[in-house]
Amino acid sequence: MLTKAEKTKQFILETAMPLYNEKGISGVHIDDVLAATKLTKGCLYGHFENKEDLSEQVIDLSLKLISDKIRLAVSKGKSVKGKIFAFMDFYKNPIQTQIPGGCPIFNNAVESDDNYPLVKQKIAKIFRAGQEELTALLQEGIDNGEFTSKLEPAVFAFKMVAAIEGGIVMCRVMDTAKPLQSLIKSLKSEIDQYST
Repeated sequence: MLTKAEKTKQFILETAMPLYNEKGISGVHIDDVLAATKLTKGCLYGHFENKEDLSEQVIDLSLKLISDKIRLAVSKGKSVKGKIFAFMDFYKNPIQTQIPGGCPIFNNAVESDDNYPLVKQKIAKIFRAGQEELTALLQEGIDNGEFTSKLEPAVFAFKMVAAIEGGIVMCRVMDTAKPLQSLIKSLKSEIDQYST
């Protein structure tokens, strides 16, 4: 059971998360968080040392939340191919995102590239872990006979994530999900070519 202080801190993080995802680290001001939470500065700074501390914890929460949602979606697949398809389908509607403002992994990756080295390291860790998990999953499909050995797990995992993340950005800018849905269909057809 969370204490009152822990509940307040969680409320602040959850309320600030969409602000950060929509405006970015540099675009969010403490006043934005105060207005959204209707809390005082004293209360806010009772839970966070400064804006940097708040930002890092919000980013951590958003990355954990999206990673957990992706893993849950993937876990529902009944086979390796089913899990890979579930991963792709997780992203099929880039307009209606899991967290307002789009994919927090991509959003933070772009903003942190030159300005926030600590956040960049966190994003790199997420990308590496995701690539390793997808590569291992594809390798499992080869090992259990679902896919032929012609499939290159690491190459396909990278291609899939790079294509989908890029597709998300393009579709959000163009305000349409259709191109990403076509891309996912194409990726599924490609992996079907390796099915045994």
